[in-house]
Amino acid sequence: MKFIRYQENLRDKKILLRLDLNVPIKNGIIKDETRINKILPTINFLLKKKSKILIISHIGRPNGKKEESLSLKPICENLKTKLNQDIRLIKKDIFELKKEDLFKDTKYQIIVLENIRFYREEEKNDDNFSKHLAKLGDLYVNDAFSCSHREHASVSKITKFIPSYAGLQLETEINALKKVTSEIKKPISCIVGGSKISTKIGLIKNLIPKFDHIIIAGGMANNILSYKGNPTGKSLKEKDCEKIIGDIFKTAKIHSCSITFPEDVAVGNSINGKSTIKGIADVKNDDLILDIGPKTIKKIKDIIEISQTVLWNGPVGYFENINFAIGCYEIAKKIIEKNKNNQIYSVAGGGDTIAVLNQINALKSFNFVSTAGGAFLEYLEGKELPGIKALS
Repeated sequence: MKFIRYQENLRDKKILLRLDLNVPIKNGIIKDETRINKILPTINFLLKKKSKILIISHIGRPNGKKEESLSLKPICENLKTKLNQDIRLIKKDIFELKKEDLFKDTKYQIIVLENIRFYREEEKNDDNFSKHLAKLGDLYVNDAFSCSHREHASVSKITKFIPSYAGLQLETEINALKKVTSEIKKPISCIVGGSKISTKIGLIKNLIPKFDHIIIAGGMANNILSYKGNPTGKSLKEKDCEKIIGDIFKTAKIHSCSITFPEDVAVGNSINGKSTIKGIADVKNDDLILDIGPKTIKKIKDIIEISQTVLWNGPVGYFENINFAIGCYEIAKKIIEKNKNNQIYSVAGGGDTIAVLNQINALKSFNFVSTAGGAFLEYLEGKELPGIKALS
């Protein structure tokens, strides 16, 4: 894999820069700027090299149709402020664009193509579309790790038609995940939260042979509580997970990996309600399990205390309601405490995990925070990501 930071002659080169600027937008207002902030170093690097930058990105799932609500216009305005640069958004049909026309107006060093998913050919990984995109630049740079598990034209196929490189953020992301998966400092622990155990079964089973402790919390832990014969009330739960859970415990036993799940929980009558702490045997039929309890929090903190590496993916409670965010906050605080003393290497990943850390302004208190969701999990599972394979 070639990295753009090692390239010397970038002056006046037209760089096709694939970014993931898929941020939450409501009524034209960006609600979380984390993904934008993460890619600023790459853009600034190319600006200093006097490159011409053509940004390719997407928002949402327009399914090949133009939707004004999914325009990249708010992103352009945000970047304009952050970079103190004039930025031009091109809404013209991509097939009508020509490389020699793009930067005729010397006022612009950065041009943004409108949402690449407005074109059906993008998600089809279409050859002709990829070839046309490639003709718009001199070099291609993928700095969208969070899209690299997608076999899409601007992520995968485009690399067949143009010299291609990894961006600064993508390089940082891969190096951080390698430290967790390949260059492990033991003991190593993994906290897996979120709602569905089926979506993370590959991750859990892949990490069991490598990790000393796996902590399962959040909605997915309800299936384990039920498997162990405990009541879960009207809590979120998946069907037909018994075999999956059985396999997890069998694999963990073979590899001497401890599996931790809630000993006590915080319940409410609704997601907007107040919190009541209960033992796992005391959950009633009308209870919703929405967070872990104090005994479980202490057990997790004790595991973090003896760990040298921690990976965290997925919230352990319904953090959107402050009454059920205590588990997330306490885990974050413990990891931050260990980080301050350089006693741990910590990686957090996934959109909801980032949202938790944003709430307590803790993003910079982890060694690395990945903006990726699916790509983060698939990389940790050991899968080969199409976007990374294409750069190799």
